[in-house]
Amino acid sequence: MNDAWRLTHLGRLLGHAMRRFDERVLQLMAHDVEVPLALSNLAARSQVSAAHVHITRHLALDGSRLTDLARSAGMSKQAMGDLVDQCEAWGLVAREADSRDARARLVRFTPTGLAWLQAFRDAVAQAEAEFRAEVGQDVATVVAIGLEAYASGGQEAPARQPRT
Repeated sequence: MNDAWRLTHLGRLLGHAMRRFDERVLQLMAHDVEVPLALSNLAARSQVSAAHVHITRHLALDGSRLTDLARSAGMSKQAMGDLVDQCEAWGLVAREADSRDARARLVRFTPTGLAWLQAFRDAVAQAEAEFRAEVGQDVATVVAIGLEAYASGGQEAPARQPRT
């Protein structure tokens, strides 16, 4: 029985590609002079993981409730709470009262967190450029369109902004 398919199926390839991409983004952030030194050192020592990137990807700029943040990231509320605690200790986020609901708390980026977010944006742009250079512009465009269509679950994906 040939079981090579277990190593080459699309899900496995997507997982490997995502891990490689996230590792490159964290590596770039670790060497970004705009990232606060303490955070850069954490990233360089592999203390910051792809899990921490979930906050960077999913936290709304105007803040998010923990339950909404966990749902958006596809994590349990407890796991996201632990992640928020760690990011709060690092000065990336802070918990504040929600002006719309006195019982609720919002998680918001701190000024340090906003610097981290900008470094994340820059690192993602560079990692995407490296991907395009490695596989070619045409392949990169087809991959992006295909992944957007697949990720939308058959629903229309938002229009992708052209990269220059």
